[in-house]
Amino acid sequence: MADQDEELIQRAQQSPEGDLRAFEELVRKYQRRIVANCRHITRDPNNAEDLAQEVFVKAFFGLRGFEGRSSVRHWLQTIKVNHCLNHLKKQQRATLVDLDEEESWTPAAAVPRPAANGLETLAERQIIERVLDSMSTTLRIPLILRDMDDLSYDEIANMLDIGLSAVKMRIKRARQEFRERYELEVQMNRPIQIQL
Repeated sequence: MADQDEELIQRAQQSPEGDLRAFEELVRKYQRRIVANCRHITRDPNNAEDLAQEVFVKAFFGLRGFEGRSSVRHWLQTIKVNHCLNHLKKQQRATLVDLDEEESWTPAAAVPRPAANGLETLAERQIIERVLDSMSTTLRIPLILRDMDDLSYDEIANMLDIGLSAVKMRIKRARQEFRERYELEVQMNRPIQIQL
């Protein structure tokens, strides 16, 4: 798979101006994952596709500078994470809620998550979405970067600009909180069986 990515990147880099076929193949290959992760990181399902498109635009303009020191997947993940974190920072600066107007605030909608192995049911995915959505950004983002994007602790520390021990602690706490919330959600959503 990595060889195919390297070949696509080389073809895209060597393509004459206006020939986007190789880059479009790369986009098709990674688009669903990038969109899903943009949803999870930002809790913004309405803008996830736009954010993913912006990630690919940045990747396209950075294509000539890609030297292959990391995998294509990692390169795209780095662009995606940085772009989503910048989006979150802009949202935090732009969103001011009047605490007296309780009706003006609503929790972010649950975000869809693609089935990792096709075995998860719709109900399980919805529970996972609710749990992820309910977690704080401080815990949710490192958990997604580690368990969904398979980034190393060092890579996460660099992306989030925090210490390695802080990353490990947040991921440990996030996994524990996720398990607890998931089990609670499962218990709350378990159908009641009536015996006759």
